[in-house]
Amino acid sequence: MPNQTMIRFGYPDTLIREYEHWVVLLREQQVTLGSLVLCSKSGATAFSSLSADSFVEMGKVIEEIEGRLSAAFEYEKINYLMLMMADPNVHFHVIPRYESERRATGLAIADQGWPAAPRLDAFHELTVTERDELLRYIKERW
Repeated sequence: MPNQTMIRFGYPDTLIREYEHWVVLLREQQVTLGSLVLCSKSGATAFSSLSADSFVEMGKVIEEIEGRLSAAFEYEKINYLMLMMADPNVHFHVIPRYESERRATGLAIADQGWPAAPRLDAFHELTVTERDELLRYIKERW
């Protein structure tokens, strides 16, 4: 059963990949092209409450995220932000970082915060069509 945070970030419509303990979701507010959410499937609201198995699997999931986003968008850095102020369940905003604009599926998105912290207030809100095309693009490279 999906938790509140998974639903808030569009599950199942934004689902890229589901694992035993985690889901990778496309972030509908694209801070940079390929912005994702890595969300625990548990009801945990504290990082320390996750199971040992969740932590083991998280390492494998992060390896896949980095490999796939690198292949798809050639990011220069990647940021994992655990904010959990408005959305209670354990999750990370995964923001690939770029010095120059990236393009895919008709979208062109610049990293407004480069080289400093990501600008979470500067994003492209995906339409349903853009979301579905970007989902397909990323899934094909997963």
